[in-house]
Amino acid sequence: QVQLVESGGGLVQTGGSLRLSCTASGRSFGSYAMGWFRQAPGKEREFVAAINWAGGSTNYADSVKGRFTISRDNVKSTVYLQMNKLTPEDTDVYYCAPGRGGTLAAGYLDVWGQGTLVTVSS
Repeated sequence: QVQLVESGGGLVQTGGSLRLSCTASGRSFGSYAMGWFRQAPGKEREFVAAINWAGGSTNYADSVKGRFTISRDNVKSTVYLQMNKLTPEDTDVYYCAPGRGGTLAAGYLDVWGQGTLVTVSS
């Protein structure tokens, strides 16, 4: 079973930047894709970005394309989400999730960390 710890959230003004981190343990990190999701109170969790096992393929939600960048360091078992040009609409709790396999098409396991809160003020 994989364990996940997200960090890096905080309060930032509109137009600002944050970098989120998600460190995984308990499973061979370099063998599976990773995704970032976000969820606001009372809403369903939504996909934000994903990266394949090697870091060579990525996918983004339309709402964050051009502003967010996902990356990974398999040595550190960590996936990152660099968020730029933040807006109040990006305010959410952000979660990472491990893929079922190494590719972006494999889907994700229902395994979640505690999340990290991002608040963007106007």
